[in-house]
Amino acid sequence: MPAATIEFPNATARTADEECAVITAAAGGDRAAFERLYRVHVGRVYGLCLRLTGHRETAEDCVQETFINAWRGLPRFQARSAFSTWLHRIAVNSVRNRYRGRALTLEVSAAEAPHAMESQTVEDAPPLDLESAIAALPAGARQVLVLVGLYGFSHEEAAEALEIAVGTSKAQLHRARALLRAQLNLSPEST
Repeated sequence: MPAATIEFPNATARTADEECAVITAAAGGDRAAFERLYRVHVGRVYGLCLRLTGHRETAEDCVQETFINAWRGLPRFQARSAFSTWLHRIAVNSVRNRYRGRALTLEVSAAEAPHAMESQTVEDAPPLDLESAIAALPAGARQVLVLVGLYGFSHEEAAEALEIAVGTSKAQLHRARALLRAQLNLSPEST
């Protein structure tokens, strides 16, 4: 099975029809077609899982679980939403299932923790580390920020995925933004 024959030449150039054909083939059991889907989507799924968990090994496990569940569930995919949205929903559920029954904790080493701004001069100030700042957010705020702010989910979609109320999603996003502003010493107009 040569890998070069199953790659999309350019992920941005593929059409909805091409992806639909690949999804249909994969749903019918075509492993090469599913590998094409995997290669196109694995990066964003990993990024989502990493941002939700804050831990590389856990994110890798969640990505693996996501694609196993996608392979099993693909025959039931009804295309009511984009394939990527469906896949991201499976990823969110994989993360949530991993932490079901216990608090979603963040394992950030001291080296990965966001830097405190000690200097008033730009030259002496450490660079802004947005990823570390996001990782340091409380779990609920981080999850909503990642889904709504970074991945473009609507509040309704995020609320459904996280099993929270829409109002809670909105409040958590507001909280996340305020905490990021404080961590990064930004003015309210800049976020």
